[in-house]
Parts: sequence; C-alpha cells; structure tokens
Amino acid sequence: MSAVPIVVKHQGTKYDVEVDTGSTGEVLKFQLFSLTGVEPDRQKILMKGGPLKDDADMSKFGLKPGQTIMMMGTAGGDGGVALARPKDPIKFVEDMTEAEQAQQEGATPAGLTNLGNTCYLNSTLQTLRAVPELQDALVKYEPSGSGGGGFGSITQLDLTRQLRDLYKNMSQTQEPYIPHGFLNALRSAFPQFAEQSRTGHGYAQQDAEEAWSQIVSQLRQKLKLKNDPNSSEVPFVDNYMAGEFTSVLECDEPAAREGGEEAVTTREPFLKLNCHIDGSTNHLTDGIKKGLTEKIEKNSSALGREAVYTRTSKISRAPKYLTVHFVRFFWKRETQKKAKIMRKVTFPHELDVVEFCDDNLKKLLIPVRDKVREVRKDEEDIERARKRRKHIREGGGAEDIAGGMGAKLDKKDLKDKKDEKKAPTTADGDVVMTESFKTDAEFEAEKEAALLEAKKELHSLIHQDLANDNGANQSGLYELRGVVTHQGASADSGHYTAYVKKEPPIDPKTGLKRDEEDKWWWFNDDKVTEVSADKIEGLAGGGESHSALILLYKAIPLPAADGTTE
Repeated sequence: MSAVPIVVKHQGTKYDVEVDTGSTGEVLKFQLFSLTGVEPDRQKILMKGGPLKDDADMSKFGLKPGQTIMMMGTAGGDGGVALARPKDPIKFVEDMTEAEQAQQEGATPAGLTNLGNTCYLNSTLQTLRAVPELQDALVKYEPSGSGGGGFGSITQLDLTRQLRDLYKNMSQTQEPYIPHGFLNALRSAFPQFAEQSRTGHGYAQQDAEEAWSQIVSQLRQKLKLKNDPNSSEVPFVDNYMAGEFTSVLECDEPAAREGGEEAVTTREPFLKLNCHIDGSTNHLTDGIKKGLTEKIEKNSSALGREAVYTRTSKISRAPKYLTVHFVRFFWKRETQKKAKIMRKVTFPHELDVVEFCDDNLKKLLIPVRDKVREVRKDEEDIERARKRRKHIREGGGAEDIAGGMGAKLDKKDLKDKKDEKKAPTTADGDVVMTESFKTDAEFEAEKEAALLEAKKELHSLIHQDLANDNGANQSGLYELRGVVTHQGASADSGHYTAYVKKEPPIDPKTGLKRDEEDKWWWFNDDKVTEVSADKIEGLAGGGESHSALILLYKAIPLPAADGTTE
C-alpha cells in the first residue's frame, strides 16, 4: 500500500503526517504521539463515521493528499507539561531518618502514651492537631521573656510553648510520644487536672470537653497572628475558631412590653455550639436549636419583680473551624457524680449552619451555598460521564458515538445510524454533511468550560466582608474533620478516644488533592489505626459504647476560579 501525506490539526498546530494506508489506526496514533506528546489512549482522531479506532483499516477512509483531519486530547494528567528531572535526589525509605519517614505521604501519625487516666487529654490534643493553621501559628510562637532559665522556669510551664514543642516532636516520629511537658504545664495552669483519684491510686479521670475549653482559652490569650503586615495582631482563636452570636433578650410576659420594656440585643463571641439533648433530640441540628434558646430569670424594671426572659441567639459570624459539644454529662445528686445521657443523636459529615444564622449573614451565605451545590452537581455529572466513557473504551459493551456521552444505543439510535449510512455522497465518495454532530470530547470541553464559568460566578457572589475575613466560613457549609468520643456511663470514668479525618494525598502531577474513599485515623492513646468512614456512623451513641462528645467541623474548601480547590 502507498503512503498518503495528510495534515493533522491539534490545538491550533498543524502536523504533516504520512499515513501508510496498509496500516491500522493504532499506528497513526503512535505517529501522532511522537509529534504531540499525547498518549494514544488519550487521542481522539475525528474521521468519517466517528473517532478513529485502534483496529481501523486506514485504506477504508479514502484519504486524499493534503487532506486535514482533527485530533483532540491532552497529555496524561499534566496538561502537556514535559517531565522534569527531580530537583532533589531520590531517597529510599530505608535511608531516611525517623523524622523524614514520619513526614512521608501516608505515614501513620504518632500516638500519645497514657500517663494514667490521661486519655481525655490525648484525644483532645489529637483532634486539635487536625487544624493545620494552628500548627503553622505555633511554629512562630515565642513565649514572652524566653531568655533562658532551667526546667523550673516560667517558660517551661507556658502551655502554648509546650503545645508547640509537642506537635513538633509528634511530627518527627511514628512511635508513641510521651506528653510529659504538656501535662505538667496543663496541671500547673489548671490545678483541676491534677486532682487525685478517689481510690487513692494516681490521678483522676477528667472531662475531655473541659480540657478542650481550657486549652483553647489559653491559646486565645497567648497565640497571636497578623493577617496583614500593616494590621495589628489578633488572637489566633478569635480569627479561626471563634464565632459571634447576635442575641435578643426579651421578657416572656406581655405586661413588661406594655410597660415600655424593650428587647435587648447584644453581640458576643462563642467558642463552641452546644447540642442539648432531651427526649426529643434525634439529630445534631435538633440539639443545636435547643442550645440557641435559653430561659433565664432576672429582675424586670417594668414589672418591679423577677420575671422569666427568653434569650434567642443567632450566628452573626461563622468561624472557619466550628466546635460542637454534645452536652451529655449532667450532675446526679444521688451519686454525686456526672452522669451520662445515653440517647442516640446522629450527626452529619457535612453540616449546614445557615438556618442558625441571623438574617444579615443568611443573605451573604445563601447565594454562595446554593452555587456551591450547583457546581458540585455539575462536577459529578462530568465525572460520571468520564467514567462511563472509560468503561466503554475498556470493553464495557456500549458503543461510543458522537454526542452520545457514552450512552448505549437503543433501537432509535440504530435506526438513525442506518439512515446516516444512507446519506448522500459526492462523486469522490465523501458523505455530504447535512447536519453537524458534537463529539464526546467537544461535549466534555463545553461542559468543563461552563463549569469554570460557574466557579468564577461563585467567587463573584462572595460578599467583600466575607472575602476579607480569612478566618470565616463563606458558604455556611462545614465538613467533619475530627471527633472526640467517650465510652462509659460517667465523666469521672470510662475511656476517651479521637477520630481524625485523613487528608487526601496530593497528586504530584497536578498539585491537587486526589479524590479517594474517606479514611480516618483512630487515636486510642498510643494505638493508631486507619478506619473507614462508616466507623464514624457508629458514634451517635445509644449506650455505653463510644459516642461523640466533641465534633470539629471545618468550612468546606471552595473551588477556586481557576478550577482548582482552595
């Protein structure tokens, strides 16, 4: 067979190619691979009758000298970027130091040794470590007056410094770490955690929520950051972990209002949302609603006596990291102990707090939230279509047709294709094109272009006030990142553990996080185990088994306007 010189057009560039009419489509694809760098399985060459198949007989297409055909596709996953020599020499795991091994992708994080009823502290520290911004801020922290001194110096008992050193040391090992320094600092700052056990053996068990609150309050005082070189320092906790309530306090009795007493509106920060549990609480949102309404007794100036008031709170600032506390423990007079509410209360992996916000914040969040959901649906549609086409290419039993998005052919499709075969031809045998059809690749390109525009529109919907607040939630949507659990019937006994969601690995080619099945680390003191997301579903409570006590939510990352994820 003879060779026919043709022109292949790809991404605006024309390539001169000689096609051996006695060869197959696969041979042509390898020729184009050498010219364009696009792998054969990623090429879509448009010929009469549809995309060129590997086993196609090139003599059947009646190619003419100088004829132009189109090719679509990009080099695998890296946008056509040429492979570069690594900047650093390759180092094998067995040649790495312990610290280097601990920082490799997929490395098991360090557990914490139980020093005698300190599981409440270990679980709290592991969950707080799930805030990367906290670790970054701690690295820069230096206690005031840290000019020297021995073990007994004030700086050694600085809780924030000890947390800095603890997280640094944990990041450099996969072995269990002993938190002696931090525990001493905690007991020095808050003597309640140095309480001795009533049995006379060692220290008493403590409440993880109390440890969490005291540690966060200490960080709020000591750990500062600058969002802008020209701005003043702000507390790290206020920036990333503190929200704001707008509360309205009003007397329940109409006579007070008739007497001229007006409702009082106040603004105040909050460090956690409480989920109150009673006989009607089945889901987290039920308990949060209860926690936002409070009855108090106070003197009424209009009535001249004590009266019942209702305080109703709404969120007017939603922080990037939201702490939710299940109020499961209450004081039981008969036993003089904190008893536990065993009721099962489910909680979501994604939490929408818009319904708990005041009207002003709702107006800012709702357009962004709704657009996020729209973008997600478009992304899911594109990904489903891509998987469907991949399944077809790998022999899934359906025929890939132009514009078909990988759909199987039904009777109507087959009839249309028969009619297409009967279409009129020219004297040279070419089909007279009476109507144009878009290929799957063209459909995909259009959808991805539309998706990119939707992401740009999403960012245009973010109000400037929210855009300028880097520590706030801009959509009202949160994803679950950590859970502190308690096992047992009393806060003075039982066992605490923590679950922390694994960060998805980074694709080295794109620099983006890979999509993969949700996995979690289960921190049971010094034992660290990888578990699947369905394990989290079993932490809703309902007995003395492990139940969620503290939830740590993080604002969902918004897709960036350039198509990546922030």
